[in-house]
Formats: sequence, structure tokens, C-alpha cells
Amino acid sequence: MNKIVLWIVGLVLISGLVFLFTKDQPSLSGSIQVVGSTSLQPLAEELAQEFMAQNQGIDIAVQGGGSGAGIKAAGDGTADIGMSSRELKAEEQGLYETVIARDGIAIVVNEENSVDNLSFEQLQKIYTGEYTNWIQVGGPDLKIVVVNREAGSGTRGAFEEIVLGKLQNTNQSLVQASTGAVQQTVSVTKEAIGYISLGSLDPAAVKAVTIDSVECSAANILAGEYKVQRPFLMLTSEEPTGAVKAFLDWITGSEGQKIVAEDFIPVK
Repeated sequence: MNKIVLWIVGLVLISGLVFLFTKDQPSLSGSIQVVGSTSLQPLAEELAQEFMAQNQGIDIAVQGGGSGAGIKAAGDGTADIGMSSRELKAEEQGLYETVIARDGIAIVVNEENSVDNLSFEQLQKIYTGEYTNWIQVGGPDLKIVVVNREAGSGTRGAFEEIVLGKLQNTNQSLVQASTGAVQQTVSVTKEAIGYISLGSLDPAAVKAVTIDSVECSAANILAGEYKVQRPFLMLTSEEPTGAVKAFLDWITGSEGQKIVAEDFIPVK
């Protein structure tokens, strides 16, 4: 009889401990909508796939549209998370920012172009339209074909803020809607110059020039020596909770940052 009582008491105690251990650790469920930067989109998709594999009750949908669209979607609540590949402007402040990575903006030219380095000032003069021929920067006697991203692009916004400041971007340019399209255009256009995310750079397709003799590399970005760099931001309308918080915490934790480090510069 005593053995039966002890067995029942033990079972009750074990059940209580299991309850206490699990009651504050509910399984994650629900859906998360992520919208914004096309530069950040491939990384976000990879992170989402891994997180969903570890959390079967979560469904994460990632789509592009540009940083402007991501910032707006986070602000008006049409997406749970907005993606931006540039710093927020003064009028965009008020959103909750989670920095998940850093990235350099590589300045790329066609492989046949003999120019390997540009000064920061030369880059400015090319993109304001003051310089129109490669011979003006020590290159071949060819008209410069300037390639820009579309208005609203985080890469363009970051480039203009960092490189041009208050100067006006030239209106004599080819405008492309994605990082991949810029790289493709430069790869087949001998006279072209463009700018793309370091994480998307394909050295077999285009040549990244140094700026003030500094290479666009992770080491130089972390050291602050390469000037054309930016953060990758995940934005929410307020401090995240629930599944969104769990996802962002995972991204900035060791597992997520390991994935970030495959192509970009981790923040932790």
C-alpha cells in the first residue's frame, strides 16, 4: 500500500514539474509577413526557411518591393516586418529597428575596363554627371554609362546619402529595378558603372573598383576604412513581441548570425 501511495505521489510530482517546465515555453505558431529591400530579400528568405524548419507552426512570407516599401509597410502595419538596406531618414524615425547585418556597397565596372580605382571625388563627379568620359579618370576614351537603382531602392538611397550627400544624382542614367539587373547590365556593357551589395557581388561577372585605394571587403568595412557601407535593418511598428520577437531574436543570435556571415557582415 505504501509503495502504491509513493508511486502516485511521485507521478504527481513529475507531472507538476513537467507542467512548470513547459507552461512558459509554448510552441510558436502563426504567420509573419516580411516586406522590403531587394538587397536584403535573399538573406531574409534563407533565414526564414531555417527558422520555419525549426518551428513547424510558423509560416514566414518574404517579398521585395524596395526599402521604401518596407519602411512604409512596417509603419502602417501592412507587414509584420519591414526590411531596409539603408539608414532611416529623419521623417521615418519612430519605428523599432533591429540591425541584423552590415553590408558594403561595391562600385562595379565591366571587366574590360582598365580602371581599377576611383577617388571618392571622382565617384561623385561621375554620378553627378560632371565626368562623362572614362578618360577623365584615367580610363579608355569611352562615354561613361551610369547605372542607377530605381527610386525607393535602399541601395540607391544609401549610395546617394553616403556618396552624393546634397549633390544631385545625374538624370542621364540607366535605371534598374534590382541588384541582379545592375550587375547584369554592367557585365555586358563595356562603358558602364554601377553599385551593388557586396553580398551579391559576382567577381566572375563584374569588377569591383577600390575607392581611395580601399577594397570593399568585410575587414575594411568593420574597420571603418571603406566609406560606402550601410546597415541591414528589420523594422517593426513597435517593440516586437510573440513570434516576430522570437524570429528577430533568433536572427541576431548565434544561429542566425552564422547564416548572415555566409555573405554579409554579422553584427554579433
